[in-house]
Amino acid sequence: MPDIKMTVEFLKKVPLFDSLKNRQLESLAKSFVERHYPAGKEIVTQGQGGEGFFIVVKGKCQAVRTRPDGEKVVVNQFEKGGYFGELALLDAGLRTASVVALEDTECLVLTRWDFLATLKEDGEMAVEILQEMARRFRLALDSMQ
Repeated sequence: MPDIKMTVEFLKKVPLFDSLKNRQLESLAKSFVERHYPAGKEIVTQGQGGEGFFIVVKGKCQAVRTRPDGEKVVVNQFEKGGYFGELALLDAGLRTASVVALEDTECLVLTRWDFLATLKEDGEMAVEILQEMARRFRLALDSMQ
């Protein structure tokens, strides 16, 4: 389990959580686990179930989407502070892209069930996070036009 104080300080710099209060960050930080992925390792796989949210602590990875015709397209790249899998926090839908470690990568991982349990305890936190998720989703849609 990661150090809570260090995790809180790190979470303060992540846009999804930067509007939260210290006590809320501490509550979330207790649920994160550290995971290490060697270069070339697939972290999540397109089309598989998604139950986790990932924040890159160290390293670099990229999201690759395979189109129906088999063509692979890089849709995003993540470095320290970057995050992916936020939709998996809200539902058990399938991953929309694969994410592969480009170099040795360390992530903080939060499972959906831990996230939902934390939100049930703090409705204010839920509103803050959902508003940021909506902003990010709108930006993603705008960039597709």
